[in-house]
Amino acid sequence: MRGLLGLACLLAGAVVFAAQAVGPQSPLENHGPAAVQPPLSLDRAIVIAEQHFKARVVRAAEDETDGHRVYVLRLLSEEGRVWTVRVDAQTGAMS
Repeated sequence: MRGLLGLACLLAGAVVFAAQAVGPQSPLENHGPAAVQPPLSLDRAIVIAEQHFKARVVRAAEDETDGHRVYVLRLLSEEGRVWTVRVDAQTGAMS
């Protein structure tokens, strides 16, 4: 009986370890067409754009058309280049 109990504890520990090794999934990961992702906050969109483009966001605005939210970000590079990026709040796609 002790051997069976020990085996059950060992298996339970392995399951917990495997779950921790996988870790939480990013909200921007693609979980298939049926998955609904929470909208991206403006603060998170700024962080993502700054890291992606290695530039600083100097102006941020929110635009909504037909219930679809897009963040309009003005970026400034270290070289002085300025450009605008639009970030889809639902998908995180940048254009």
